[in-house]
Amino acid sequence: MNRHLHFNAFHMNAPAHSWAGFWRHPRDRSLEHNTLGYWIELAQTAERGLFDGVFLADVFGIYDVYGGGVDATLFSAAQSPSHDPLLTVPAMAHATKHLGFGVTANLTYEHPYQFARRFSTLDHLTGGRAGWNVVTGYLESAARGMGLEKAREHDERYAAGEDFLEAVYKLWEASWTEGAVVHDRRAGKPYTDPSKIRRVLHEGPYFRVDGFNLVEPSPQRTPVLYQAGASGRGKAFAGKHAECVFLEGQTPAIVAAAARDIRKHAVDAGRAPDDVLLYLGATVVVARTSREARALHAEYAEYVDTLGQLVLVSGWTGIDFAAMDLDEPIRYVKSNALQSTVENLTKRAGRPITPRDMTRFDQIGGRGPFIVGDPAEVADQLVAWADETGVDGFNLRRTVMPESLHAFVDLVVPELQNRGRYRTAYADGTLREKLFAGRGPHLRDTHPGARYRAG
Repeated sequence: MNRHLHFNAFHMNAPAHSWAGFWRHPRDRSLEHNTLGYWIELAQTAERGLFDGVFLADVFGIYDVYGGGVDATLFSAAQSPSHDPLLTVPAMAHATKHLGFGVTANLTYEHPYQFARRFSTLDHLTGGRAGWNVVTGYLESAARGMGLEKAREHDERYAAGEDFLEAVYKLWEASWTEGAVVHDRRAGKPYTDPSKIRRVLHEGPYFRVDGFNLVEPSPQRTPVLYQAGASGRGKAFAGKHAECVFLEGQTPAIVAAAARDIRKHAVDAGRAPDDVLLYLGATVVVARTSREARALHAEYAEYVDTLGQLVLVSGWTGIDFAAMDLDEPIRYVKSNALQSTVENLTKRAGRPITPRDMTRFDQIGGRGPFIVGDPAEVADQLVAWADETGVDGFNLRRTVMPESLHAFVDLVVPELQNRGRYRTAYADGTLREKLFAGRGPHLRDTHPGARYRAG
């Protein structure tokens, strides 16, 4: 096997993301997340490393499961404050040429008509490098903030997602036919040929649209579609719609099973197994020597915020860890939160996992590959995980910024290139063309969104 690996820089517009507490590290600059300079430097470093993109996570609402309130969340900055990720992208795109941007946006609190306009605009401004991470949301605090009594139930969220996607596919793919945009500067000639604009009428169980996309077709029309659902319903949704899927799992067996399931769902939906790129969340601590890397790991571990970690995992699982002993095994509870995370920590774990385990700076706490070493050791483990599980690449979790990203780009990327496991230059074209060589800028014909394509 000699597949090139894929990488995204996995970030969030907040002082803390996957690991709580690193904002306190004296060399960390995450407190600058509310400045454009922070994001421009991040993007330029990722592009220097030939990454596929920056994957911007987001959570709409605030974690309030731990202790039944938000004090611990606010105290530890556990993904709060949380700024809008979309607004950082144009600045990063302007400062780069090839880098893609996967942006999380919660469809539950959007409307297809305005949403299609926003992402078409983003695809124009990035020159066809925009991607949408499709999420349906799970926080009750978000529902209350939007004036609702409660969040939709897990499976109903995906039913609403199907309806939303059908509506935006119509707006992106069917509203403006090919050749509708004329741009003829001569007097009496049109900017747009009205005969080639189609009215979109969508009457779904959750959303209605009567109109046309307010933005002319962008380079990709439909942005590259990302998804991270790993429950049974989520994997079926991802196999049908997603082009890039983000996985988690603390053992190769868990990840390999999820990867097989998603590719099978893609085939069941009439697509090919390689129509979906799979990215596994991973934490990497690398230095020039193995000894230096282990010293760096020990240093970083001192800054992991125990309270913040418990807040995050409580929010993800819907289980209040404040009500548990730190050494009490986590038991499976079906909730309206992230079902796959609960299952990975209980049914699939292979041994009892406790709240204390989730506070440690290691593979269990990181919910995925946790790799510490020199460049050769890191490359060995990344290749082994990819080859054993069938994933295509990795979402690299943020630790101490920007030094952790610089270290990966300067040390690991050349090692993988020397082994023939990583590209040495970007391909031309849109984000979709860079990710799927030879397939063009638009959705593949076998994708469900392509059935709405205008002539």
